[in-house]
Amino acid sequence: MAKLVVLAVLASLISTVSCQSWTWSIYKSWGYPSPTWGTPWTYNSAPTTWTTPPPPPSSNGLKVGYYADHNCSNAENIVRAAVEKASAGILAGLIRLAFHDCFVRGCDASVLLEGSDMEKQGFPNLSLRGFDIIDAAKDALEKECPGVVSCADIVSFAARDASYILSYKKINYTVPAGRFDGKVSFANETLGQNLPPPFADLATLKRMFADKGLDPTDMVVLSGAHSIGISHCPSFSDRVNPPASPSPSMDSNLAKKLNQTCDTPNNATTTVPQDSVTPDALDSQYYKNVMSGKVLFTSDAAQNSSETLELVKKYAGSDDWNTAFGAAMVKMGYIGVKSSKEGEIRKKCGVINKS
Repeated sequence: MAKLVVLAVLASLISTVSCQSWTWSIYKSWGYPSPTWGTPWTYNSAPTTWTTPPPPPSSNGLKVGYYADHNCSNAENIVRAAVEKASAGILAGLIRLAFHDCFVRGCDASVLLEGSDMEKQGFPNLSLRGFDIIDAAKDALEKECPGVVSCADIVSFAARDASYILSYKKINYTVPAGRFDGKVSFANETLGQNLPPPFADLATLKRMFADKGLDPTDMVVLSGAHSIGISHCPSFSDRVNPPASPSPSMDSNLAKKLNQTCDTPNNATTTVPQDSVTPDALDSQYYKNVMSGKVLFTSDAAQNSSETLELVKKYAGSDDWNTAFGAAMVKMGYIGVKSSKEGEIRKKCGVINKS
């Protein structure tokens, strides 16, 4: 994110151009509607207290402070130290990484597995970032308390810490932990009914979030992650280019600027900020942008709808969104949690343990 954060941005320039039309046709064949048209950051100090959202009815064995009870009380501090070394762009990538992990086979770090047919190589995941940060945290944890902390929990901790930094310390939720790492990963599962595409309409978004146990409020709240990060031009070219005029829901000045910046539909060398107003902050400006038509994706513009507009107005420019975002991230973190029978604690995040 970062989609939710860009969900179909391209990783390499060559693969971007060559795969663009193929991917859109694949999405359409599965019943999607056609489109209607750095520098390292530092904490200075960790928060003295975290906000603790209420757990869902079934907590799947997850618990805040899990590693204090499992001989690795410094686990979250070790992850935080790795995240602090990331640039702003990588921090945004860490938030997006959590979305893409949880929406395919649940929050089990299956997105980290290496291999030609693994999720990491799926088309929507080719531009994911932050893997080096996760690996650095895992290496440090294996030295401190080997075989204890799962890669899945590291992804969740890292997304929280990145949110805290990018929101200028306004987002500060606790993360229930105790996940196990999955052993299965398929690239083709990143397409179809798992990761919402950037050109999805509201009905499609609601259905896809509902399939993951998330309601329309969660959908609107989590979409606020699009207030940070960048996007490649092909991800929104259906809205501004080649049409000379923008779709009705896009601000005309923004569309004109994007058409000039993204001079051709397949211009994959150029990126633009997802939030042109406050591009360096994870904040509620996103909701003002939705109402004013200053968002990039059809899936964002779709939320300027009578069904969701009340929530959009509620969060526009309001700090209430910071707490809501933390709670929604925690709720998302319960998707598809694996038990010890279904998963393992990987020694290396990119490789399943040998028998």
